Amino acid sequence: MAKGYLVVCYREIRDREKLKTYAELAPKAMLPRGANILVRDGRVTAFEDGLAERTVLVEFPSYDTAIEAYNSPEYQAAVAALGDGAVRDFRIVEGVY
Repeated sequence: MAKGYLVVCYREIRDREKLKTYAELAPKAMLPRGANILVRDGRVTAFEDGLAERTVLVEFPSYDTAIEAYNSPEYQAAVAALGDGAVRDFRIVEGVY
């Protein structure tokens, strides 16, 4: 079964306190669902139309599990806490394998 990946590229961080609260809540929603956080912050070098801003990559056992984690009440509480604190390009994609 192909894995699922949550890919988030931040376009703008507007409120670091809201982001901090979100960053505390989000893993608590994802990890119990088999999430493996591969990238969170770290160095970013942007090319073409990319932005050198916070990037997150999370691996899940499957695409469906990633969707379930996103839609979970716990994760939606994290999203609500972030509110307008950031502008993000957020995707869930299915892996090749």
